[in-house]
Amino acid sequence: MSETAYHRLSLALFALGVFLVLIAWYQVFVVVPTERTMGVIQRIFYIHLPSAFVAFFAFFVVFVASVAYLLTRRLRWDWVAASAAEVGIVSCIAVLITGPIWAKPVWGMWWTWDARLTSTLVLFLIYMGYLLLRHYVDESDRRARLAAVFGILGFVDVPIVYMANRWFRTQHPQPVIAGGEGSGLDPQMWIGLLWCVAAMFTWNIFLFVQRYRLERTREEFIELARRARV
Repeated sequence: MSETAYHRLSLALFALGVFLVLIAWYQVFVVVPTERTMGVIQRIFYIHLPSAFVAFFAFFVVFVASVAYLLTRRLRWDWVAASAAEVGIVSCIAVLITGPIWAKPVWGMWWTWDARLTSTLVLFLIYMGYLLLRHYVDESDRRARLAAVFGILGFVDVPIVYMANRWFRTQHPQPVIAGGEGSGLDPQMWIGLLWCVAAMFTWNIFLFVQRYRLERTREEFIELARRARV
């Protein structure tokens, strides 16, 4: 993709992201009804859950790109994995910050070592380890190979996080989405959530594009420097 195409794509994603955020804010703070039990604090749900969705999807991209790299040995897949991992970590941090803010007034505590929270923290640490591995291995092909294996194995924790409050007794309530009989959201809450998910995904795709562009430029610079030394 040319620099002009990157620039146009970035502008389009930025403009769409701003538009979706404004709509999402209007939905969350004006349209969506206040939850009966938890009150206003429940509105943090519209940041917390979309952030989790983005993190899961980003780590899935890391998994797919890592498999693709091992099969093809093309560094472009490694760039995709590295970029997605950083986006996923940012979203995972958002989950870990908004969760305790929501939990304190509802549960009376900032944190508890239940299965969902603990596995989410482990997920964050796994992908921080992934980025540290990439930082300390200099040679491109070796770094990409080791990171690909790490990215594939690390993804095992994603379904554990997702299923934790189904498999174990946790402080988290039973899921309101695909949670079985008695679960579900008010239709207006559903609409607000979908706008928030769209806004969150758009902004993170924007960040992914910028990060991929940076990774590609960095590798091209390293290659030019190597050729200059030869």
